[in-house]
Amino acid sequence: MRRLLSTLAVTGCLLTGFQAVSWAQGLPGLTLFSGIKSENQLPYRLDFGGQADGWDRYILRIPAQKMKLAVAQFAITYPDYYKGNFDPKQVEVKVKGKSVPVSEVKWDKEGRVIEIFPEEPVPAGSRVEVVLSNVKNPTFGGVYYFNCQVLSPGDVPMLRYVGSWVLSIN
Repeated sequence: MRRLLSTLAVTGCLLTGFQAVSWAQGLPGLTLFSGIKSENQLPYRLDFGGQADGWDRYILRIPAQKMKLAVAQFAITYPDYYKGNFDPKQVEVKVKGKSVPVSEVKWDKEGRVIEIFPEEPVPAGSRVEVVLSNVKNPTFGGVYYFNCQVLSPGDVPMLRYVGSWVLSIN
């Protein structure tokens, strides 16, 4: 009986520790002094821990309340000191948890922007996830500001700021 209780106690501690580690790599916590107002910070998740010089999947979320109008194009800009690599063939847009067809993804390395064109405009008030798979993280860790801008169908051809993801690479 004593051996069984010891085994259960050790197993419980291990499982709790693993769960805490996986939560730690989830959504960003409280960010102080980022220069971005809290109402403009967007949630994200790095599926493989955000390790420097490692492969990762970025899940960049846009809450429904930020989607005030329908969206025909997403533009994600990033800083010049971010030296990671993206795979335009591995970009997915999910609306309310379901993948939507994407007609084109353009990665302009010099302009530091990823442009994503869904086949159909994403409806206003939808919860959106932009999934960037097969990402090679920068060699050196740091904090990187990824900005989200959108273009609405029939709108003046000018991108509008939605918010920023403050990504932390270890």
